[in-house]
Amino acid sequence: MHEYTSSARVWGLSCPGFPEEVSRARRWTRDILRGSPLAEDAELIVSELSANAILHTASGQASGSFHLALAVSPQAIALSVTDDGGTGTAPKVKHQDQEAEHGRGLGMVSALAHRVVVHASHGGHTVTAELFTQAGPAGGHPC
Repeated sequence: MHEYTSSARVWGLSCPGFPEEVSRARRWTRDILRGSPLAEDAELIVSELSANAILHTASGQASGSFHLALAVSPQAIALSVTDDGGTGTAPKVKHQDQEAEHGRGLGMVSALAHRVVVHASHGGHTVTAELFTQAGPAGGHPC
């Protein structure tokens, strides 16, 4: 994962695993990133990752929840969603055709983000999507 400078700010939000909480997660992200040119992409990423947690893991079951973390530094925005697990396999990008009704969310997240990392976390999984600012990682320049 990208190393964030000491000037990074971090926020967290825990949500019950109800479908209406996806819009809450989206609004929360939009409010934090208000004015950022990456806000719309970040909002869409959080929406997809939150919906995936509810639809495909124990987060969407009775008393389930999902957890968001948002880290903002001058170099990057990192959005993480942690689910309650219960699937036995880690989320992965599937290449679906354009007509598929399901299974394209993580692929879309990968297309929007500069980097997507999936790792095990307390019985569930955390998906982190990183969006680099114009300065790029570690103060570099965009390609």
